[in-house]
Amino acid sequence: MKYEVSKGTLAILPNEKNSSLVYEDDERYIIHQSPFEIMEESCKYFGSTYEGRKNGAKNMLGAEYKVPIIVEDSSNLILFPTTSPQAEDCVWISLKRVEKIEKIDNINTKIIFDNKREIIVDSSYRTIENQLSRASRLDLILRNHKNS
Repeated sequence: MKYEVSKGTLAILPNEKNSSLVYEDDERYIIHQSPFEIMEESCKYFGSTYEGRKNGAKNMLGAEYKVPIIVEDSSNLILFPTTSPQAEDCVWISLKRVEKIEKIDNINTKIIFDNKREIIVDSSYRTIENQLSRASRLDLILRNHKNS
């Protein structure tokens, strides 16, 4: 089964080798693709390449690494990575679905989504806070481009 990111997507987590655990509104799926492959395929599904989306985000943000990705721009569907996107432990989080984040300890953060679902990621609170901020900035830039 192939998977495309949608408005229902909350997070894409690495599972076993070359598979992912995808959280949606009320569902959880095991997809036999890595999180990075899901992101690549989703970008293609919506008419671009991952590289193209990454370069666009880099240009808009002036950032070089761990940039959020605009998977689909008409609905500002943006996901951000918790680590280097190609890293095996990278989790992708849907910006618009995050309600709040909570520090658990120095290396773990709880992400609470708008439907009250929660996940814990192996990233510091500061890292997740920075990634949320970067993705929010990208969202704002995209909205401003659309309105001008």
